[in-house]
Amino acid sequence: MLKRRNKQPRVIIEDDTNQKDFKKPNWFKRHKKWTIVIIVASVLIIAGGTVTALYLANKKPETPQVAKPAAKPKPSIKYYSPLTGAELKDKAATKQPTTAVMIENSPDARPQSGLKDSGVVFEAIAEGGITRFLALYQEQKPTLVGPVRSLRMYYVDWLAPFNASVAHVGGSAAALSEVRNGNYRDIDQFFNAGTYWRATDRYAPHNVYTNFERLDALNNSKGYKESTFTGFARKDSKASEAPTATQVKVTISGPLYNSSYAFNATTGTYDRSQAGAAHMDRESGQISPRVVIVMKVKQQHVMEDGWREQINAVGTGAGYIFQDGTAQEVTWNKSARDQQIVFTDAEGKEIKLARGQTWLTAVPEGQGNVTWQ
Repeated sequence: MLKRRNKQPRVIIEDDTNQKDFKKPNWFKRHKKWTIVIIVASVLIIAGGTVTALYLANKKPETPQVAKPAAKPKPSIKYYSPLTGAELKDKAATKQPTTAVMIENSPDARPQSGLKDSGVVFEAIAEGGITRFLALYQEQKPTLVGPVRSLRMYYVDWLAPFNASVAHVGGSAAALSEVRNGNYRDIDQFFNAGTYWRATDRYAPHNVYTNFERLDALNNSKGYKESTFTGFARKDSKASEAPTATQVKVTISGPLYNSSYAFNATTGTYDRSQAGAAHMDRESGQISPRVVIVMKVKQQHVMEDGWREQINAVGTGAGYIFQDGTAQEVTWNKSARDQQIVFTDAEGKEIKLARGQTWLTAVPEGQGNVTWQ
C-alpha cells in the first residue's frame, strides 16, 4: 500500500529589496529637487495649454484675401505747340513767347534765312506785286533770320491773335499807328537797334538781320516771357493712300513771285518752289511746309503815305487747304482783328490741320489763282 505524501504549503517570502524605490512613501522627501522640477513643468504645461485654448476660442476667423486687380497705368500727358501742333516736352514749352518777323521776298533778298524753321507763314503782296512774309516762331529758334523789312496793316491783323512780339523795320503809317498803341508787343528795329544788324554781303535795304539769341533777350527784357493764344485746330495725320493733289500751282502776281508745291509722300510735306526754282533757306535747305493754304482776299491799291496795298484780312472768303496729298475747298473766317482764322467745310464744320509748318498765301480775288493735280 502506497503511502500518501504530505503536501507542504507554499511559502512566499516577500523581500523589500526587490521593490522599486519610487513605490516607497518617502521617495519625494528624498528627491526634493526633482519634485520641484516636475511640479513647475506641469504648471507651465497646464498654463500654456489654457492660454492656447483661450486664444483659439477668441480668435476671429480670417477674411479670405481677394487679389486686387493690377492698377492701370496712368496715361502720359502730351503737350503740343499752339503754333504748329508739334509735340513738345512739357507744359512750359507751350507757353514760350511767340515772335513774328517781317521777312522780305524781293529777288535781292533771296535766299532768305530762318524761313524753313518758322511755324506759320503768311504770304501776301506788299507793293508793286512784290510779296513779303510774316513768319511766326515759338519752339523753333533759328540762328539767323532775315532780311527783315517793314510792316503792313494786314500783317498786323494776322499776327494779332498769336499774342506775338513783332520784329520789323518801320512800316506803313496805319501799321505803325496800330502796333504802337500799347496793345501789341512791338520790337521795331527803329527803337531796338541792338537786336538787329546790317550784313556786309548784301546792300541796303536788303541786309537787316537778327537771331533768336537777341530776340529772346529783347523779349525777356520787356517782360514778354510767355504767349497765350489759340492757334489753328490740329490733328495727327499721314499721307493719303490715294492722293489727289501732288502738284499745286499758286498765281499771286507775276513770274518772280508765283509759287508751286510738289507733294513728298515720304515726308508728308510740300516742297516749295518760287520763280521756277526750289525756294531755299540759305542755311537749312528747301522750304517744305506740312500744310499749304491759299486764301482768296479782297485787295485794292490805296493812297496812304504813298500808294499801298490794302487787303481785307478780317472777314470771310474762299480758301483751299492742301495736306497729306489731298485738296479741300473751304471757307476762311476771321471775325475780328484779335480772333484766329477758322477754316470750315461746306457743312460749316471746322477743319483741322496736320501738325507742322503751315504756309498761308493770300491771293487777290480776280487776279490770283490756284490749280492742282
